[in-house]
Amino acid sequence: MSDYQREQLDTLKTVRQGLLRIKAGGRQRLREQIQPYMAFRQTVDRFLQRHFSGICTRTCYDSKTSACCSKDGIITFFADTVVNALNSTAAQLDQLETILRRKNAGHRCVYLGPDGCLWAVRPVVCAMFLCDRAMDTVFEEEPDLKGRWEALRRQERGFKWPDRPVLFDDLEKAFLDLGLRSSLMHLNFSPGLLNVKRKAGLLDPSGGPAVPTA
Repeated sequence: MSDYQREQLDTLKTVRQGLLRIKAGGRQRLREQIQPYMAFRQTVDRFLQRHFSGICTRTCYDSKTSACCSKDGIITFFADTVVNALNSTAAQLDQLETILRRKNAGHRCVYLGPDGCLWAVRPVVCAMFLCDRAMDTVFEEEPDLKGRWEALRRQERGFKWPDRPVLFDDLEKAFLDLGLRSSLMHLNFSPGLLNVKRKAGLLDPSGGPAVPTA
């Protein structure tokens, strides 16, 4: 198991542990809390399916040269794992744990299965990835689409960039309040993102996030 896989597995187990400790009503409130984000993701999927599916399939997947999944792992946020867990069955999460415990012998993302990504809701960095070749081709043919894509990128920041209260931060804090911690809680432990929050006046009076002792 690589360091990447261990970090991913530890985070997945932390999320599953936290969700088990949260009562049913609390889990339902989390599902309601992420609904605007899920609506955004559906909008992104429709946009990409309509305008990029053909070129991405033709230039990447058919030729097996996809840049999307060519590394052994992808960048994830703690909130990505929470959103995925809230939209997955226990069997689907068990499958992810099994995959993460195996040695990844190839150069592709550990989450890439024969039928595509094994996540029910892909990490946002994957959902929002478009290579330069695809963008140049599509936007040259339909220039108006570039503005729509840039608007979606701005909307994405509204869920994860902590210069204001954002969903990804709230999801991290929900688990921190349970005494749980993960190295993927970037919005509460990354020095760079803490500086963004500090400049926005979002940190507590002590100058940092509340760190659980448990």
